[in-house]
Amino acid sequence: MNISMKGYGENTATFKTDGVVCVSHAVKMADNLTVAPCESGDAFIGTAVNVKNDYACVQLDGYVTLSYTGTAPAVGYCSLASDGNGGVMVAEGAREYLVTDVDTANKTAGIIL
Repeated sequence: MNISMKGYGENTATFKTDGVVCVSHAVKMADNLTVAPCESGDAFIGTAVNVKNDYACVQLDGYVTLSYTGTAPAVGYCSLASDGNGGVMVAEGAREYLVTDVDTANKTAGIIL
């Protein structure tokens, strides 16, 4: 039996965009009710699940799968920041997220926002 965390606690909100926001990429707050793509080391608020015109629907809570660069995150609570390419990286002193699964072959990690 396969286990899926998809759908767990999903919560989204719509924001204006500043810059080119891509679906499935980590985003950060840029201004009032506005999100932007993350740069390397930025704290991220969630992932863009839909982008249309100058607006993005951002998942703020729940389970997401993101790519990672560098060292693979450890399962359990792990300090993560944006890697600047839409994914995440392990970053000492960054916010901790619950990492539920890591796929080292595809360099992805499932996390609870």
